Amino acid sequence: MRGDGDGWVLSDDGVPFWGRHGAAGLLLRAPRPGGGATVLLQHRAPWSHQGGTWSLPGGARDSHETVEQAAIREANEEAGLTSDQLVVRTTVITAEISGAGGSYWSYTTVIADAPEPLRTVPNRESSELRWVAEDEVIDLPLHPGFAASWERLRSESASLPFHLNRER
Repeated sequence: MRGDGDGWVLSDDGVPFWGRHGAAGLLLRAPRPGGGATVLLQHRAPWSHQGGTWSLPGGARDSHETVEQAAIREANEEAGLTSDQLVVRTTVITAEISGAGGSYWSYTTVIADAPEPLRTVPNRESSELRWVAEDEVIDLPLHPGFAASWERLRSESASLPFHLNRER
């Protein structure tokens, strides 16, 4: 059911995590002129959880969605991107917790490629969307969860040459 993932899961020590069925985000890469990559980042709206920080478009996963479907849906809602504009490359579980009452929560980052930095349209959850050179990401005030996983994601991403053929 659409939207059935909205809600908090509490860890064993009472820390809330968004997404009743876990959460997913999209690390979208595009080639940079002269080499390297840029990634799409979202400056989170001040009113949102960890507002004012930079992270990936993403959010709660609904019960019927794969992590790829959830990440692409969230990127569509938060940045106006569609699945035909990108090629999914791999997924990386970047956070896992055991929740109260034996529940489980995870955040999965979906790494995908675009042929170029795409035009984006922010929704109310974004103060700004920006294509950022990979080596400049760490200079921004990052969402704590994203900051904790960035070096791992960057390493995973670097092991994947760009795949820009949109046929799947």
